[in-house]
Amino acid sequence: MQGIADYEFIRPLGSGNHGQFFLARRPLRLPIDVEYVAVKVLGGESTADTFRRATREMKAFASVRSPYLVTLYDAGQHDGVFYYSMEYLPAGSLAQPAQPLDPGTALRAVSHAAKAAAALHAAGIVHRDIKPSNVLLTGDGAKLSDLGLSQVFTPGVTLTGMGPITSVEYTDPDLLHGEPPGPHNDVWSLGVMLHRVAAGTGVYGDLPPNDGLLALRRILSTKPEISQALPGPIAELVRDCLAAPAQRPAAAAVADRLAA
Repeated sequence: MQGIADYEFIRPLGSGNHGQFFLARRPLRLPIDVEYVAVKVLGGESTADTFRRATREMKAFASVRSPYLVTLYDAGQHDGVFYYSMEYLPAGSLAQPAQPLDPGTALRAVSHAAKAAAALHAAGIVHRDIKPSNVLLTGDGAKLSDLGLSQVFTPGVTLTGMGPITSVEYTDPDLLHGEPPGPHNDVWSLGVMLHRVAAGTGVYGDLPPNDGLLALRRILSTKPEISQALPGPIAELVRDCLAAPAQRPAAAAVADRLAA
């Protein structure tokens, strides 16, 4: 893919739920002082209705002011395909850092993701797709990116509507069962991500990478297990994030406990 609309693509940056990311040159019409931006192109065509709803969600995301949220620049539709652009952060993500991360840097990145989720929740927005690949690293921490649009492009999310298995690992099973999204779902995701960052393993163990049905069956039938190797305070925080929805801490409290 060479580009979309007036964006000239330089190279792919990776894939996310329902789309691909590209490094692109900033179109001259955008009044921002950067040379490059990241563009996500959603897979498949979008109807007029999904375009309106997706644009509305992106505007809501962009209206939230937080230093821990990636800045969105633009959104549009070209030949029936929805896309949006945002700031490009070359340090990589928690999933694929450009340089090896020390434990303190990794934990600070999770803390910043929790602060970003708290800002969204305060504005009445649920991210719905918090995972290591959506936590982009900066010089002093991280920013949360890629608002989950799966419920816009796949109304009534089901087991097959949550994207690749690497994403489903971080999804609250309540969402997989079709429950309406809420802030507590993002807190679950933060807890699973914290476990992955601190222990190097998932709460479901090693999921089969090439058998999505088997992986989903394990997620839905297996109780999450917390690694015995985790330091006490981290293990306690993960446990609280994975508690019953009403007993989970707020995202802001997760950030405060990590900072402490």
